[in-house]
Amino acid sequence: MASNIDPEDVDHQRRRLFGEAAVTIAATALAALPAAQAQAGDAGPPPATATGASFAPLKQVDAGLLNVGYAEAGRADGPVVILLHGWPYDIYSFVDATPMLAAAGYRVIVPYTRGYGTTRFLSGETFRNGEPAAVALDTIALMDALRIDRAILAGFDWGGRTADIIAAQWPQRCKALVSVSGYLIAPGKAAAKLPLPPAGELQWWYQFYFATDRGEAGYDKYRHDFAKLIWRLASPKWSFDDATFDRSAASFDNPDHVAIVIHNYRFRLGLADGERKYDELEQRIAATPAIAVPTITLEGDANGAPHGDPSAYAGKFTGKYVHRTVTGGVGHNLPQEAPQAFAQAVIDVDRA
Repeated sequence: MASNIDPEDVDHQRRRLFGEAAVTIAATALAALPAAQAQAGDAGPPPATATGASFAPLKQVDAGLLNVGYAEAGRADGPVVILLHGWPYDIYSFVDATPMLAAAGYRVIVPYTRGYGTTRFLSGETFRNGEPAAVALDTIALMDALRIDRAILAGFDWGGRTADIIAAQWPQRCKALVSVSGYLIAPGKAAAKLPLPPAGELQWWYQFYFATDRGEAGYDKYRHDFAKLIWRLASPKWSFDDATFDRSAASFDNPDHVAIVIHNYRFRLGLADGERKYDELEQRIAATPAIAVPTITLEGDANGAPHGDPSAYAGKFTGKYVHRTVTGGVGHNLPQEAPQAFAQAVIDVDRA
């Protein structure tokens, strides 16, 4: 899971949804919004269980340090959308949104992050680095390998952070942005060492577990059970079935998965070093730069993962901006739980 919240933003009580879900799209057009104006609205269907959707056979391409596995759909000459997943999820978070975007004329690219699925390091000597700068540069390398100059980026959790970083640091490569849970660029290791109130610290239990040798061994041994627990905690209203989970859990069998996950969370807590070649980029990221590209942020009304209030990060988006709250018991895995709302956000942000 990914979050960037200040102690003051800790949500001590999860919201509970009663009655029938309202399903409407925010009426205000993104293009008509003034810079940095946030609009809250209902957008999307209630969460669903497994569908029969699948991807075409996956493709592989050498890109930077990796041989990246990715799904592709839609017109080869269409405007490009890159969909970025998080932990502990995978490309199947986008399995229902992808055909919607392809039908709308987009070329859709859905890569496995390093440490997931069919993505592999090209060299056994490469440090298994999970720091955000390295993960973000993987997407830049993928765009270069596929000769994609500019794309709409959309993601959640780790993928939302990657999309935010690219939008902030390489706006010329990001036409527009859809970021679930808003602004996810963290303010650096120093801030990560500051304590939260007890209720806030409780939400980060898994990160503290990962900081120990026992946690690393436990995640390695029980990675599927661990991931299923996170799914349930992060999306308490989502009634996913075993087939839906197992389809994604297969991607955690990647030989580098545990090393990447553990390093990511230890790095973010200031407990592990990164690589010196990323230091300058990490310093720029730690400054929490503003994002000027057209952006829609999304939040589920039943997100059980740590997340900030939209009002706390709205000022980080200095271009055309709208926030949408997706109702109907939608949790952390919003693209899979509410694919229509997610796909519509991509289409709408492209019209800005």
